[in-house]
Amino acid sequence: MAADSTDIDDIREQARRWLADDPDPASRDELTAVLDGLPASAPELADRFAGPLTFGTAGLRGPLRAGPNGMNLAVVTQAAAGLVGWLAAQGGTGPLVIGYDARHGSRQFAERTAQVATGAGRPALLLPRPLPTPVLAYAVRQLGGVAGVMVTASHNPPQDNGYKVYLGAELGGELGAGAQIVPPADAGIEAAIRSVGPLTQVPLGQPGQVLGDDLVASYVERATAVIDPDGPRDLSVAYTPLHGVGAAVLTAAFARAGFPVPGVVPDQAEPDPAFPTVSFPNPEEPGAVDRLIALADATGADMAIANDPDADRCAVVVREERHGWRMLRGDEVGVLLADHLMRRGVTGLYATTIVSSSLLRAMCAARGLPYDETLTGFKWIVRAGGGSAPLVFGYEEALGYCVAPGHVRDKDGITAALTVAELAAALKAQGRTLTDRLDELAAEFGVHHTDQLSVRVDDLRVITDAMARIRAATPASLLGQPVDSVRDLLPESDVVILRTASARVVIRPSGTEPKLKAYLEVVEPVADGDVAAARSRAGAAVARLRAEVGAALGI
Repeated sequence: MAADSTDIDDIREQARRWLADDPDPASRDELTAVLDGLPASAPELADRFAGPLTFGTAGLRGPLRAGPNGMNLAVVTQAAAGLVGWLAAQGGTGPLVIGYDARHGSRQFAERTAQVATGAGRPALLLPRPLPTPVLAYAVRQLGGVAGVMVTASHNPPQDNGYKVYLGAELGGELGAGAQIVPPADAGIEAAIRSVGPLTQVPLGQPGQVLGDDLVASYVERATAVIDPDGPRDLSVAYTPLHGVGAAVLTAAFARAGFPVPGVVPDQAEPDPAFPTVSFPNPEEPGAVDRLIALADATGADMAIANDPDADRCAVVVREERHGWRMLRGDEVGVLLADHLMRRGVTGLYATTIVSSSLLRAMCAARGLPYDETLTGFKWIVRAGGGSAPLVFGYEEALGYCVAPGHVRDKDGITAALTVAELAAALKAQGRTLTDRLDELAAEFGVHHTDQLSVRVDDLRVITDAMARIRAATPASLLGQPVDSVRDLLPESDVVILRTASARVVIRPSGTEPKLKAYLEVVEPVADGDVAAARSRAGAAVARLRAEVGAALGI
């Protein structure tokens, strides 16, 4: 008991020091209430002070709550001061460009970041309202920003928020201009954040310059230039922003491009930080697009599209004759977009990640185009090839696509939606569909069936134990075939890759959620032009592979 009492006293003292430096009355009241609940509230208090949120290559992300292990005004003030100090130490010039979504706290965090920048003598440019992440990434390049900050938790649960950092050309270089940070910048910024003194001594300046809607109009104009101005436009689309910030920009882009304006799911059209109609605001989650499919059915839409809440991802739902509506996998959309660009004559580097389908590699090899694959994340995709050839397209299987790296050097759910619509409209004019094109690719390159074994955990030790298990007892065979290649990417990345003659498994912890993920792929040749039979065989094989991998991981 004495040790427990000592621990409580130590955490109570940490909390009191935090309260003395916290600039937000609301979070001070919140933390005071937790303190008043001691000793019963000791576990909660310990969790809030278990350690600071770590600034990594994805920036900050965590639950909205008082204390160092949460997203709050104190943590954001410290992060902004560290970032601004690091930019100055690197000799970076130019303004800091700041965007934000519609989540709880996002505008307050963005405005505080602007005040910290101006307080340090650096101009701050604030986007005019809650807007998609790709608009911020575009603005960093367009406005010559030294860096950009986007306050968003993307598709995380409603109780979370986050803080992503982009660098401009001066510090990011040619490949990283307007892209998310990579090492060693993340470690340098983290060190600068930890060196910030008392928040009461961080100077706060003016709110910064709020940009006008001309920036958004410029983004939309450049986005529509991604597609052929003279292509077919007869396409009916149902759309949902999932209570996020994508609707106004996407519908404006479709209208400017000459497409009919998509019908929007009415009770998901406006930004709402509570995300009241979905259990989890991610298009990939079960049930997330149920209302979208209902709208597509009711309106007779040709296709349905969903953005995630900050509109950097794009989900595509198609109608199949025998199966009804089906969401295409990210790999399917990725190869459709790549194939479309190739058919349009777009030459240059095509890239994806180690967890995506190997079909893009096969397509590039057959068509004589440069190809590269990277670690997971667009911060790596946009730097693919190291400058050996200009990147013209990149995608990751988690619904992220970059169809115009010169426009936005990050995933962009708006331009991806436009490009998918361009392809779908062209196929419709020929009496064909997106799934017809997928069948063509399968007939040429074989069925590349991908799936995922994803396990959400409450205890991160489950993930650690599973990764240790697969390393200590790697399967000798999968699907009755020898495992002929095992790659362990430690220490660079916590990833294990297993390959057989016809299958591949990539196992890694999620970088943004408490999940363990195993990415599965089976390649099945098409015999006698029977794509359906090959798909059936590949689907059955992936189901068996999932069971084998789950057993090997002990989950």
